Amino acid sequence: MGSQVNDDARWRDQERSTAERVDALIPLMTLEEKVAQLVGVWVGADASGGGVAPYQSEMVGGASFRTLIRQGLGQLTRPFGTAPIDPVRGARSLAAAQEEIVAASRFGIPAQVHEECLTGFAAWRATAFPAPLCWGAAFDPDLVGQMAGHIGRAMRAAGVHQGLAPVLDVTRDYRWGRTEETIGEDPYLVGTVGAAYVRGLEDAGVVATLKHFAGYSASRGGRNHAPVSMGRRELADVILPPFEMALRLGGARSVMNSYAEIDGVPVAGDPELLTALLRDEWGFTGTVVSDYFAIRFLESLHGVAADGAEAAAPALPACIDVELPNADAFGTPLIEAVKSGAVDESLIDRALRRVLAQKVELGLLDDGWQALPDRVDELDLDSPDSQDVALRLARQSIVLLHNTGGVLPLASGMRVALVGPVADDPIAMLGCYSFPAHVGVRHPEQGLGLDIPSLREALSRSYPDLAYAPGCDITGDDTSGIAEAAALAAGSDVCVLAVGDRAGLFGRGTSGEGCDATDLHLPGVQGDLVRAVLATGTPVVLVLLAGRPYALGAEITGAAGASAILCGFFPGQRGGQALTEVLTGEVNPSGRLPVSVPRDAGGVPATYLAPPLGRRTDVPSVDPTPAFPFGHGLSFTTLAWRDASGPAEWPVDGDVHVNVTVANTGSRAGTEVVQLYLHDPVAQVTRPVVRLVGYARVALSPGESARVTFAVPADAASFTGVRGRRVVEPGDVELRFGRSFSDIEGTVPLRLVGPEREVGHGRRLLTYSTVETL
Repeated sequence: MGSQVNDDARWRDQERSTAERVDALIPLMTLEEKVAQLVGVWVGADASGGGVAPYQSEMVGGASFRTLIRQGLGQLTRPFGTAPIDPVRGARSLAAAQEEIVAASRFGIPAQVHEECLTGFAAWRATAFPAPLCWGAAFDPDLVGQMAGHIGRAMRAAGVHQGLAPVLDVTRDYRWGRTEETIGEDPYLVGTVGAAYVRGLEDAGVVATLKHFAGYSASRGGRNHAPVSMGRRELADVILPPFEMALRLGGARSVMNSYAEIDGVPVAGDPELLTALLRDEWGFTGTVVSDYFAIRFLESLHGVAADGAEAAAPALPACIDVELPNADAFGTPLIEAVKSGAVDESLIDRALRRVLAQKVELGLLDDGWQALPDRVDELDLDSPDSQDVALRLARQSIVLLHNTGGVLPLASGMRVALVGPVADDPIAMLGCYSFPAHVGVRHPEQGLGLDIPSLREALSRSYPDLAYAPGCDITGDDTSGIAEAAALAAGSDVCVLAVGDRAGLFGRGTSGEGCDATDLHLPGVQGDLVRAVLATGTPVVLVLLAGRPYALGAEITGAAGASAILCGFFPGQRGGQALTEVLTGEVNPSGRLPVSVPRDAGGVPATYLAPPLGRRTDVPSVDPTPAFPFGHGLSFTTLAWRDASGPAEWPVDGDVHVNVTVANTGSRAGTEVVQLYLHDPVAQVTRPVVRLVGYARVALSPGESARVTFAVPADAASFTGVRGRRVVEPGDVELRFGRSFSDIEGTVPLRLVGPEREVGHGRRLLTYSTVETL
């Protein structure tokens, strides 16, 4: 390491503890050197492999890289995720930049490098995995953990230390554009799957960053950045549990603040959330990084600060440690605020201590640190193993919503028409944070960088005479192609009709960050296309490739509607193959809905986590019952349930074991997802009618049976009581075995016995399951 400081080498001594090393270094640093460690610089790697250059935009300053690093640097922002660059050249450019940072500053401390990684390492030619709604639909945390491991190892091999994922926001309003980035609408599902992602990334040596803490998905009207109208009970019982699980079970080392304001207080400056809860109550010792520009937004969007210094003043005490993507409020304004006495330098030291401790953990303060990763010339970001995991996850995530008359699987030799605006679009397989959709669309001359078969390309391999017409665009009001598509459908034995979204950013798509919807009708004139094709009388298989659930009313699901409906969400680069395998019956679908599919395009917001008055009643005229409920999904085989059983009592401080038998009574192998729901009929505050507390994937051969047992801790029945504390309350409850939240196959009535018990962050978070083949 090229440090020029030789008067105290204790901070470089790897035999000392992390705390000792950090405590030895901080007193040696000037205020300017300290603050430099609390900011990032947004850069793009040079295609020649020779270094990086600062990313230029109206929100990022125009200083030279040498000027920006002369006091050191905390973070390098997205060197791979800013423009397409060959991975090997990108890694060499990053290494050259790190060497320049080490040489330029007095202590020679490398920068911590972060990238987006929600649907894979956001780099050109890196595997584009299924989007998070697909993770939820798979109900398979282990497979999601495998995916995250592949992502993390690719990032580390390229010289990246931190990933800005996963998104742990619980879906609250499907109109929100970032619904596609969420895992689902249930906190237990989000938490278990999200924690597995975190563990996979962290085990690969990459710092996982939990987003967006907290409340972001509950924005008013489903609008990005809109205020959040939420009580503290909803925050505690719905929004926060996934973050608790990802910290305790996954071991995440970083958290990113939400852009939201909750009850008038922007999270970026909220000490109650970021300090009292996250730090003091939960004991989090890692770093809190700002979402991009969030500190300046305290001035420019929230109006709670007059300038950069006033924006930094609440953010730093609230416990934001690092400003991303660039030095702004934490740059000169913060330095001047310290010098004027407006901000205590001890707050700088507090944040710096956490930043440096993480750099010690990553080996960035060690002698012998090397900028260039080993075997960089062999760097492969889209390995066969990664593609295999992407394919397996896509297969498991596809949900068969509806199948009448046995139209699926498609028979060989049929005359098949394929219509729809997403049918021949590779980008339709990808979420907005995949590199091709996020960055690549601005560089069409570079190509996708990946082999991403569209549904048309994949299905043509099974049906070489496949007839195709788009019918319409994803957006716009041009209906001129609908008649051709309908005629094509009318002349076929079956029509596969593919509709949905284009993922994008800030209005460039119909789904994604800044692409919110006013209602849940299909975008553009796709609804007209669906009606025209259904009117032909040809059996229709509706395929949804979308970032949110769109309303499917009686005209689509009724007797004159689609014969079959498949939901793929955004299944990643191998999604076309996975969909084709399900359509043709090569793969038996096993996905289950992580979000309900509404019946009414305007009846929002509504998710399944509703108390009695949030369900259908005689009081209002609006019926919120979904077309397809959370947890729903069909199979090509038949699966029978029987013998749900358990004890009569459940100690308020103990476990209860309940079980059910599932049998494959059909002629082909299949997988059931056994879901366990808690029903608490009488409580001191209103409670959801049911909520998920456990689940298990059960793969069965024809004629095979299995006994599924859940060990449920009483802590799973806890909730935030009338006094604002989380309690386990004695009384009658039910544990219900269901195929979905509304399709219940067995019920075990129980009585929680013992005194009311208060629980906190240390409560038991997981329900464990075992599957015994009979």
